[in-house]
Amino acid sequence: MVFSSTVFLLLFLPLAAILYYLCPRRGRNAVLVAASLLFYGWGEPKYILIMLFSTVFDYCNGLGIGHFRRLGRDRATKAVMILSVVGNLSILGFFKYTDFAIENINSLLRAGLPALGLALPIGISFYTFQTMSYTIDVYRGLVQPQRNILDFAAYVTLFPQLIAGPIVQYKTVEHALHARRENWLEASRGMQRFVIGLGKKVLIANQVGALWESISTMEHPTALTAWLGALAFTFQIYFDFSGYSDMAIGLGHLFGFTFLENFRYPYESRSVTEFWRRWHISLSTWFREYVYIPLGGNRKGKTRQMANLAVVWFLTGLWHGASWNFVLWGVYYAILLILEKTVLLRALERLPRAVGHVYTCLCFVMGWVLFAITDFGQLGGYLSAMFTARLADGTTWYLLRSNGVLLLLALVGCTMLPARAWQRLSGRVSDGAAVALRTVGVTVILLLSIAFLVGDSYNPFLYFRF
Repeated sequence: MVFSSTVFLLLFLPLAAILYYLCPRRGRNAVLVAASLLFYGWGEPKYILIMLFSTVFDYCNGLGIGHFRRLGRDRATKAVMILSVVGNLSILGFFKYTDFAIENINSLLRAGLPALGLALPIGISFYTFQTMSYTIDVYRGLVQPQRNILDFAAYVTLFPQLIAGPIVQYKTVEHALHARRENWLEASRGMQRFVIGLGKKVLIANQVGALWESISTMEHPTALTAWLGALAFTFQIYFDFSGYSDMAIGLGHLFGFTFLENFRYPYESRSVTEFWRRWHISLSTWFREYVYIPLGGNRKGKTRQMANLAVVWFLTGLWHGASWNFVLWGVYYAILLILEKTVLLRALERLPRAVGHVYTCLCFVMGWVLFAITDFGQLGGYLSAMFTARLADGTTWYLLRSNGVLLLLALVGCTMLPARAWQRLSGRVSDGAAVALRTVGVTVILLLSIAFLVGDSYNPFLYFRF
């Protein structure tokens, strides 16, 4: 089940919310767990067992770490933490990378090993990282072990962020799991945020995604057509994933949780370093706290820092998928970030701000091409087309005429301009008028989104595969 489906919007969410608010407070986590298991199991019920195993496994590991720490047995405490990390990575590695490893062994050694044909459990990369961060934080003494397994299960299975994040660290919701106080104002704000995210996903991401699909399958696109396709995917992945994050954050407010922001207008960045402070913030934070800093971060000299960046970005690329193009994408950003740390950032500071912005835009548009195309042969052909001498043809101009308004809407929508315009407008009218305008706007977005969902079969979520 996905948020941008009529089943979720018209059936699942209303029923889940009604049951949740009718239930006494002490039973609401049980409602969330039941609703989350139904949500997750809607498409693939057999994989509920994997998620439940991860939940019980790290619930017990957290208790084990707390138990051995009270006894002063440091080695046993560390052993349980290592068991948690190895166990989580083993589960993730088995389902996500086994067939990838077999494919590469067969390619290198001609071993003829049969692939297992494993389907990737949806959301496993997200909830595995969440449960692993919990046990690490218990080991570090940042949080206390959760003794109520139902509360812990609510954290792991919470459907608003279960399938595609943001990655919610336990320490950010520890208090809310047992002491949150929902109110109608926050619920209303949450649903407005949800609808805005839904509009970003359905009205923009799906439409530019269809443009990318049509261009990416062309055999010999002109240079301008290829760049148009790259730009379309650049907008698609932003509005798809930031829209999902908006919906997740909005649903969190509906049920009394506050999830941290996952995007802060990344396409306005003026360096790649800044871009990765604004894009998928929960993943960047996770790798910084649990990989980069434990490796030494920037505390052990420049050479060690560059090596740490390389390791983090190799793993970041691999986390996104069992395909070499994701590894290449990670290496690409590792090189850019290392260059910025050593040379480029100082140079960009001396240049006009617009230069840094253009440079960053070129970097992430090229990066998204590496990310989008998994086949290296097709990837090479597409990159060649982007720099071919054949600039444009009739198809190029047709695509521009047909999609110009959509692309302009996407361009404006990924900046702070709409938020600033709303602030100015709401500041010039009364509070009541501002509320009325916002309500009308959100209602229009909701109705348009439902209309598009009913009439359009193209409705992917890009981050489901991760």
